[in-house]
Amino acid sequence: MAWNIEVMDGCAVVRMATNKVNVQNERFFADLHETFDRLEREFNELPVVLTGQGDVFSAGIDFQYSFEIFGSGNPATIRDWYRTYRETNLRIFKYPRPTVAAINGHAIAGGLITALDCDFRIAARKTAKFGLNEVPIGIPMPAAYVEIIKYALGDQVGALATLRGKLYGLEEAARLGFFHEVVEPEHLLPTAIAYARCITPDCNTAYAMSKKALQDSVLRQIDERTVALDALLPQGMGDPGNRQAQDRRRQEIMKKG
Repeated sequence: MAWNIEVMDGCAVVRMATNKVNVQNERFFADLHETFDRLEREFNELPVVLTGQGDVFSAGIDFQYSFEIFGSGNPATIRDWYRTYRETNLRIFKYPRPTVAAINGHAIAGGLITALDCDFRIAARKTAKFGLNEVPIGIPMPAAYVEIIKYALGDQVGALATLRGKLYGLEEAARLGFFHEVVEPEHLLPTAIAYARCITPDCNTAYAMSKKALQDSVLRQIDERTVALDALLPQGMGDPGNRQAQDRRRQEIMKKG
């Protein structure tokens, strides 16, 4: 397993390390599930802090891997991809213990959604970009993620971040409420751990029940309504304009590489 779990100050600190910038692909999804399986088995009483490495929390979906699926023209393949991705986000979102994203750097697109899955978000004060740029590169935002985004950021900021698709610097992202706190890099983990330890272990059940109650309407929306909306995603992926935007983004990545 590529992700390390270290117990620090009564907290399970998880360092994502699937690849250098934690782009999200099939291996990333497997690492996430393996890690949360282990958390439930070995550390189920502990709160969780999720962080990245270097200057990147997560750069979002692996475009080379994902664009091949999006461009396959195979509705079943595209639906399977979205179902797998939805399951990874819900695995974090529904985790019954306190979860904190210790955002050590860039958190873009799917990488920001991973942070939004957590109960609390602490960001290191450094030069980095944050945002949901799926729409401007021709990727329809799945309805399940929209529900999580609105839960974490509120309807107004959630709509702005989703539809405009802008990548924000730290100060503007903080002003919009992406984070609960911004701290100097050396204080990132200690602050995240302090947030994670907002309760003592004997209050775990109270926390889990309260979190479930808070999320109830969101999860009902995802279960009852977004499944139907997300069934339209393969059709949206095949739209000629979206395919053109995706190809343009692929070429930009290849030039940078």
